[in-house]
Amino acid sequence: MKTVYCIGELLIDFVAIEQGNDLSKAEEFTKKAGGAPANVACTIAKLGGKSQFIGAVGNDPFGTFLLNVLKENRVDTSLVQRAKTFTTMAFVSLAEDGERDFVFSRGADKKLKYDPTLKKQLQNSIIHLGAATALLGGGLEEAYDRYLFDALTQNAFISFDPNFRKDLWKGEESNFVKKCLRFIEKSHLCKFSKEEAQLISGETDLERACNTIHEIGAPLITLTLGSEGTLVSTPKKKTIVPSIKVRAIDTTGAGDAFIGCLLYQIANIGDPHLILSDYGQLIEMVAMANKAGAITTTGYGAIPSLPDHSAVFGQ
Repeated sequence: MKTVYCIGELLIDFVAIEQGNDLSKAEEFTKKAGGAPANVACTIAKLGGKSQFIGAVGNDPFGTFLLNVLKENRVDTSLVQRAKTFTTMAFVSLAEDGERDFVFSRGADKKLKYDPTLKKQLQNSIIHLGAATALLGGGLEEAYDRYLFDALTQNAFISFDPNFRKDLWKGEESNFVKKCLRFIEKSHLCKFSKEEAQLISGETDLERACNTIHEIGAPLITLTLGSEGTLVSTPKKKTIVPSIKVRAIDTTGAGDAFIGCLLYQIANIGDPHLILSDYGQLIEMVAMANKAGAITTTGYGAIPSLPDHSAVFGQ
């Protein structure tokens, strides 16, 4: 079984307890562990795989809390760095009109320092680049570029999820797209939401959007469509793989559970690159990944709702 290295942000989500108000009126918050790459790492570990999280948290009680959450979920945190600043935080509330009110206080995640000794560990492994904050500058963005190069030179299987957050890129969407292109060009697997595929490609039709992204370089695309399932696209074939029906109560982390489950399965086939030429097996894997994502929506909070192996695979 290959180790999956998940690189990016690990942060605190402070979620307003009383929804329906903007943050100026919110008085009480609940503390949750957040960060897309951390969710992916937890998914892989809860399914029985091997995941390693690479990122930076503050040398403060919040950083300690986050590391404890990952350890409780059997994620290897030996490469996590403790920065001399506060742990990154996000304050979130749902306003009366249904729009999310969001305040982001960026701290330790951007302080990640590239570790050149990791290069040999990446040989023939899987690397997942799926941070929402990775392209916002700082040491994390520099580390992303360098780890991408290392992964290419070490024959690693590269997964990329842009994790676009409109709250972080207001008025800078074109810059976001530009920064994504170098990762799409070099990655073996790209996971997008409908919004991300349309933004990056400039196409509203999803099949045309996938074709445009394939031309950039990505040989394999999974485009998640919520309850409708996932559009799986290669330059030659496209299939919508349906999801299971569930009563969704919180969609937080569903996309991370999906890609985490897919990478867990890819990590178990010996040479991960073989999935690029086995479309039938890929479709079967995506069906299981859809199931993992759907199950995650049936509970509150991302990490506590991630399924274990028996819930997804029945054994």
